[in-house]
Amino acid sequence: MERLKLNTKWFSTVASIWIQCTSGSLYTFSIYSPTLKCTQGYDQSTLDTVSVFKDIGANCGFLSGVLYTKATTHHHHEPTSTISSGPWVVLLVGAIQCFAGYFFMWAAVIGLIQTPPVAAMCLFMFLAAHGQSFFNTANVVTSVRNFLNYSGTAVGIMKGFLGLSGAILIQVYQTIFNNKPTLYLLLLALLPSINPMILMWLVRIHSVSEAEEKKYLDSFSVISLVLAAYLMIIIILEHVFSFQFSVRVVAFILLILLLVLPLFVAIKAREKNSDIISERNHLVDESKLLARHGATGYRSLPGDPEGDNCLQNDEDVNLLQAACTVDFWILFLAMACGMGSGLATVNNMGQVGGSLGYASFETNTLISLWSIWNFLGRFGAGYISDYFLHARGWARPLFMVITLAGMTIGHLVIASGLPGALYAGSVLVGVCYGSQWSLMPTIASEIFGVRHMGTIFNTITIASPVGSYIFSVRVVGYIYDREASGEGITCTGTHCFMLSFLIMASATFLGALAAFGLFLRTKCFYNRIVLRRLQHSTRERPPHIMRI
Repeated sequence: MERLKLNTKWFSTVASIWIQCTSGSLYTFSIYSPTLKCTQGYDQSTLDTVSVFKDIGANCGFLSGVLYTKATTHHHHEPTSTISSGPWVVLLVGAIQCFAGYFFMWAAVIGLIQTPPVAAMCLFMFLAAHGQSFFNTANVVTSVRNFLNYSGTAVGIMKGFLGLSGAILIQVYQTIFNNKPTLYLLLLALLPSINPMILMWLVRIHSVSEAEEKKYLDSFSVISLVLAAYLMIIIILEHVFSFQFSVRVVAFILLILLLVLPLFVAIKAREKNSDIISERNHLVDESKLLARHGATGYRSLPGDPEGDNCLQNDEDVNLLQAACTVDFWILFLAMACGMGSGLATVNNMGQVGGSLGYASFETNTLISLWSIWNFLGRFGAGYISDYFLHARGWARPLFMVITLAGMTIGHLVIASGLPGALYAGSVLVGVCYGSQWSLMPTIASEIFGVRHMGTIFNTITIASPVGSYIFSVRVVGYIYDREASGEGITCTGTHCFMLSFLIMASATFLGALAAFGLFLRTKCFYNRIVLRRLQHSTRERPPHIMRI
């Protein structure tokens, strides 16, 4: 294919999907952590310290947001025929960091360099994780800007493939480097770095709205669901049977074929849309698109009788300005409650299962399947909230209320300690936890605008490790140690975690109330967005918009 033909938002989306598929190495820490601990002579607390820097690096994406904004700002007033190449800078910087972090860890493990101080190893881990936040920012923000009308679905697809990437990388490891964790570290230094460097030239901002966008986004969504189902089946079978090498190779080839499918969707979309571009966007530059969706989000339509009830602000909102709003801190609080309690749940799944009498086989399967539940939440929340926003005019924060309430129920189910409660509760918490990762960036882009979206949503993401520390260390860890004090170092029975999960249920209920407040504050604004899209869209819409 000629290079020009690759300059479409569809090939940009495929490139982003493939980059996301190798950007989840943080979810595979358990594969190489025993080798890291053994070769470096770490005790468990030191290993946990290194692991903390993994979480910090992954969730502190402020710099990636700033770089993305700087790299793409000068394209704001160019005509739509001009295609921004700014995102490649962000991907390149991420690839350099990712390679440096994992390479030095691999070099330390095999003895290529002297055993580094713990502080240096923490730096290596931070670099590896921080680089991946650059991949996520470039892919998510570019997708939102390419699909302004379907930002929820676009974010759900990107976050969904990222959620599956851990399982994908584990399949690569088990097929090629099984029982060789040192080589897996080298793989992590090369694959997640080289892949973005090859594909980054295709990840670009396209300021045109093409025909039948929803149709092709739905095709990407179906592929992600099929991939998730396939990985779930493989994970379950691997825990039941011992796969021969030939079986692993066949399973791996099928996985690769599934990952190639998005390319065919992009080819079909390019052929369909090469001569069919929505007339309303043909002469509209990106600055007008930003204005149409609102730099801050709070606008009213001319002559709108309800317009006076909506907040109005026509200025671009940067991070500092966003942080001075109530909405920013409502999102931060809701994410601290939702993401923090979700991480605390999965981080302590093994101990919870042990205290309730589950076999290690059962808890390991639950942990492995967490990535699938996480994916379903990431993808489903974006897709479903988009559907109801377009079809019914339902404000997106309403779905944050629903998912946080769902997490509350999940925590209560686990706290009950009833037979099978951990299975049902972990599914509910996993799905609702994943939902926050697609809802929050989308809501942030709609309320504060897309120009500084990367900086703003990455700053709100800091709520995740903050909440995880509070719930994991100050709640779950403290209460477990107190309950185990009379029984030795381990605790058995429902009392070990009941109070912890009741506290986390209360926290997510508080988060749901906060999200409900955000819903009430933005209800008018979301109704205006739907009407504006109806006025400008060439697609047929339902004749009646239900306001909620």
